[in-house]
Amino acid sequence: MTALSVVALLSHPAADPGHQPLPAKDGWANGTTGGSAATAGHVTTVTTRDQLAAAVAGSTPKIVYVRGTIDANTDASGKSLSCQDYATGGYTLAGYLKAYDPATWGRTKVPSGPLESARAASESRQAARVQISVGANTTIVGIGPTARLLGANLMVKGDNVIIRNLTLADAADCFPQWDPTDGSTGNWNSLFDNVSLAGATHVWVDHNTFTDAPYPDSKEPTYFGRPYQQHDGQLDITNAADLVTVERNVFTQHDKTMLIGNSDGKTSDAGHLRVTVHHNVFDGVQERSPRVRFGEVHVYDNLYRPGAGFDYSLGVGKQSQIYAQNNYFQFGGVSADKALYNWGGTGIHATGSVVDGKAVDVVAAYDAANPGKQLGTTVDWTPTLYTDLQPASVLPRQLPGSTGAGHLG
Repeated sequence: MTALSVVALLSHPAADPGHQPLPAKDGWANGTTGGSAATAGHVTTVTTRDQLAAAVAGSTPKIVYVRGTIDANTDASGKSLSCQDYATGGYTLAGYLKAYDPATWGRTKVPSGPLESARAASESRQAARVQISVGANTTIVGIGPTARLLGANLMVKGDNVIIRNLTLADAADCFPQWDPTDGSTGNWNSLFDNVSLAGATHVWVDHNTFTDAPYPDSKEPTYFGRPYQQHDGQLDITNAADLVTVERNVFTQHDKTMLIGNSDGKTSDAGHLRVTVHHNVFDGVQERSPRVRFGEVHVYDNLYRPGAGFDYSLGVGKQSQIYAQNNYFQFGGVSADKALYNWGGTGIHATGSVVDGKAVDVVAAYDAANPGKQLGTTVDWTPTLYTDLQPASVLPRQLPGSTGAGHLG
């Protein structure tokens, strides 16, 4: 960004998305300002991985503009890094598959020994490049419709952060771990999200596009009878993160999309995980849109379009308090009960839902299709932090073409 353009932006901050705080009453993140108070010396434009990492560090108010594509899998000189460049300790996928084949290793214990240690060390080397810590009082904004973070995992652990107008693509883990004890048949588990809100507070995530393209897990092979899954979450909100608004984003080409709450056993999350999810498009994702534990989560005016491998949309987990309003499920023949899944959840209040043009009580549809797994409908809170609730019927016309990166103002 030139000195002249910075001066122009500072002269007209209302027109500049970098200087915009979250509007009043726009969800649980009410009061979030990010780096809007940044002085001219803390407004920067970045085009490389190392520039980005340096610009978003620390707690001084700052605005960071992203121009073009930044590939996190690059070294300090900008050279692209492959999975082979990160591998250490003798790790190879072929060797790992041979060592932990259930036919010889079994299915009752997780991998251990030299090759598992090599896998973990290789993954740590990749993490040192792709995981980028975002400090408090930060706004990150993409410039124009082409700003993209490729392979990056933004790690947000502090307070008061805004992320807008970015395409966040292909945060692929080169070294997934095989866990034969995960579920009834085992699973491959990867480490990196596109964005991780881990203990963060007051975060606004607005007008971004989250995608696994160009290498979605659907294109990966199957090993040990399970998909070789190299992507974790797109936007995960965990470790007692709180006061978050997620709005007008597109989530696409992914499996485990948005997890709110780490695990059933992490009871310290209770009283936190207050999140608003509104006016987003979940297009071709398989599950967790979102999956909720513990939190008071307002999910309204979202559009759901399932793709291949679709499992469910809203996951109702332990001590969840989901208040779902006016969501449109454009299911194209998928049964209405798939709007929900009961993960041991205690509460979801769902009103105004539309499935393929028809008003549907999605809780009743789920209960009817799943005898013995009835969902509780008692929710002991009522949202007040919203201003733009719309009937679900308008969403298929309104949201495509106005959400995601490149559609900010």
